[in-house]
Amino acid sequence: MTDVRRTHRTDEQPEAGVARATLMNIPGSPVETRRQMLVKIAWMLLWTTYLAYPAGDLINGGHSPVGQALGWACLAVFLASYVLLVFFRSQAGMRPRACQVVVGTMIVLAVAASFAFGGAFLTMFIYASVSLAVITPPKHALRALVAMAALTAGTGLVIHADSDNTTTFTLSAFLSGVAMTGLQRLVATMKELREARAAVAHLAASEERLRLARDLHDLLGHSLSLITLKSELAGRFMDAGKDEAARAQVADIEQVARQSLIDVREAVTGFRRPTLPVELAAARTALSAAQVRLEAAPELVDAWPSLADEEAGALAWALREAVTNIVRHGEGATVCTVTADESWEGGGERYAVLEITDNGPGPGKSQPGNGLSGLEERLALVGGRLETGPGERGKGFRLRASVPLRTTAEPSEPSKVG
Repeated sequence: MTDVRRTHRTDEQPEAGVARATLMNIPGSPVETRRQMLVKIAWMLLWTTYLAYPAGDLINGGHSPVGQALGWACLAVFLASYVLLVFFRSQAGMRPRACQVVVGTMIVLAVAASFAFGGAFLTMFIYASVSLAVITPPKHALRALVAMAALTAGTGLVIHADSDNTTTFTLSAFLSGVAMTGLQRLVATMKELREARAAVAHLAASEERLRLARDLHDLLGHSLSLITLKSELAGRFMDAGKDEAARAQVADIEQVARQSLIDVREAVTGFRRPTLPVELAAARTALSAAQVRLEAAPELVDAWPSLADEEAGALAWALREAVTNIVRHGEGATVCTVTADESWEGGGERYAVLEITDNGPGPGKSQPGNGLSGLEERLALVGGRLETGPGERGKGFRLRASVPLRTTAEPSEPSKVG
């Protein structure tokens, strides 16, 4: 579809969709742009609402002008330390020692402000506890948080703060720290999963290259050896004046060379043919980078294990084109759903059906572009068909690809291109 709205065109690569995520960064990954950093800090500042307690105390607590100035300075330094910790933790090369200094400063400020200005400043221990959970290794996190809770309660008792406030802030500091520890573990797990996915993709590519190398070696090794031997025989026959025998050897060389060319083309075609499991993994990565959630049942990978290669490749192309549409031009889409089904035609032929839908703006009034037209031609070559249009209730975009459910054991009729 190629109108000025550039909606659902399919002639571009999904990887370019990362540009849609410039305002956000994947949890656990380094911040790459200033805009991402500003957005992350803005989100973190939303959680500073508890600092309204000490701010209100400075305004209405009857402190002297000097006390108010020192109190505001203390809050400003504390908040700056909190933002600085977020900045350090968002960089690719984190500085552990600098993070420890920042958190230590926050704890000291929380204790000093509580003694100087009263129980309202015990809320600072909540942020100090969360920050401590961020930099503490998981195996030591619980002990560190218990110590922080004890420090909060002890400070409240020493300064004779209200018992209810002391209990509330102590529990809040401990539970907030525990929640942050769990979040840190989740982020670490997500990072490991991304690395594992990248490693699996790299290994799959390496294995496919090795397979192609083995196939080419097996195909060409024998053929080239045979061509070399027959070339030597042809030369000997020509030297001996046996022209007919030499022509026969040259004819054999031509036949072997043609067959080798056919074999190499078939091997390369198999190497380039996409598969549904590989395209599904690539779709998950591309959609994740574009902040779109992929909903696909785990059994989708093995939906049609005996489907012939040409038909399976056509469905894989359909998934790739649909994901490209969503990533590049499905502005506003947040969910992509992939389903597998089977249908029966009137003549009794069974079809494998792959349907991809999103909740974006939909196709509008634009016309199909080169990507969808090419996909329709691919499906037609294997006797399949393509259906596109709005999703349910007129929302989003739906792509439905159908191919005959012919298995590898059933010879298919050669397609006619007219």
